[in-house]
Amino acid sequence: MTTSPIHVIGGGLAGSEAAWQIAQAGVPVILHEMRRDDAAGKVTTDAHQTDGLAEMVCSNSFRSDDWQFNAVGLLHAEMRRCDSIIMSAADQHQVPAGGALAVDRDGFSEEVTRRLEAHPLVTIVREEIAGLPPEEWDNVIVATGPLTSPALAQAVLDLSGEGQLSFFDAIAPIIHLESIDMDKAWRQSRYDKEGPGGDAAAYINCPMNKEQYEAFIDALLEGPKAEFKEWEHVPYFDGCLPIEVMAERGRETLRHGPMKPVGLTNPRDPTVKSYAIVQLRQDNALGTLWNMVGFQTKLKHGVQAETFRMIPGLENAQFARLGGLHRNTFINSPKLLDKGLRLKASPRMRFAGQVTGVEGYVESAAIGLLAGRFAAAERNGGSLDAPPPTTALGALVEHITGGHLEGAQDGSRGGSFQPMNINYGLLPPLETPKVDEDGKKIPLKERGRAKKRLMSIRALKDLDAWLAN
Repeated sequence: MTTSPIHVIGGGLAGSEAAWQIAQAGVPVILHEMRRDDAAGKVTTDAHQTDGLAEMVCSNSFRSDDWQFNAVGLLHAEMRRCDSIIMSAADQHQVPAGGALAVDRDGFSEEVTRRLEAHPLVTIVREEIAGLPPEEWDNVIVATGPLTSPALAQAVLDLSGEGQLSFFDAIAPIIHLESIDMDKAWRQSRYDKEGPGGDAAAYINCPMNKEQYEAFIDALLEGPKAEFKEWEHVPYFDGCLPIEVMAERGRETLRHGPMKPVGLTNPRDPTVKSYAIVQLRQDNALGTLWNMVGFQTKLKHGVQAETFRMIPGLENAQFARLGGLHRNTFINSPKLLDKGLRLKASPRMRFAGQVTGVEGYVESAAIGLLAGRFAAAERNGGSLDAPPPTTALGALVEHITGGHLEGAQDGSRGGSFQPMNINYGLLPPLETPKVDEDGKKIPLKERGRAKKRLMSIRALKDLDAWLAN
């Protein structure tokens, strides 16, 4: 009996990885990629330069390769253990980049293309899938990335009932809780108002005096700003103006907007009113990540951390992600996808890559890896659970299918789900160790690194158990 093929739409990093995982599981796969350069003509996108599979559009770096102390390095290690074509090709075409894994991007893309073209169970078809996949395709992975074709994007919208798919994504910085100085900051909601869960101290507050506020405004106005590509056509909406745009409208604008000090009292100095206050709001269900309320920004990443560390309590802030404003395309995954990355409204379709709400080359490929394995297991008559959330792979699935704050699934917190790179804040925390394996006391400044290493060791152990089962 001939096994029906699985169809993968999109030949980027996620789609290429998904196709590879399916074929390696012994299942035939058809990979559909709209980009081509042949006798019929050239078809490309605004961002791509070639018709190669897994083309790296922006950077040639997969970021840190340190599995012990860096979450993306941990994700590298997990993917290598899962026979990732993306990681294998990256290792083969690595170029010097210190502790980062950077590649010769042409050699890397050519390697992925060559391996997939040579695989006996992979068929590559150069065509655009306009609209929903044909009904006879009973097992499909959509991995179309941030430049999903308009026809397919609209078809997904119509099927899911969502209002939008492609839009301009205003993102505030997100900070690791453990890096916030709570000797300067404090927990309190404005006017001590209780939230739905009965919490009257739902925010972390960082106070500023007049001198600190004026210096901060100067830094915002003087800092270099990111430029946008012509095809992004970035509009500004009053509800999500970059903070530096607000500052340009008047030096007091922020103090009467997201930094207003009313309704809040510093318990360490209750008789002195803060001139301005920066609030942070819990960003994930674990409570390990907190976002800066109203702080979407187009400041260049190189100066963001320096500028935001001027805020009292954030002098040593560690950022899970920096802010930005750019064109993005992703679905409301917590509402639309199940734990197997299937579209609830049409379970024959899975989604993978950046369109699911992850950011970064490696993260996109990682979701492709899992979608491919889930789809292959189903085609082979079985099922496969996601890796445990203690792993980097499992933490990404948990994030995009509901690991953030409750309420986003039913749409009541419509804007709460945002794309995320892998970071330790997405993994269940461990207690910070005070002694090492030999019982020797760990210096205070090194305990954070020791904790990351223990989380990485736990992740690889749990992944090995998942793979064995």
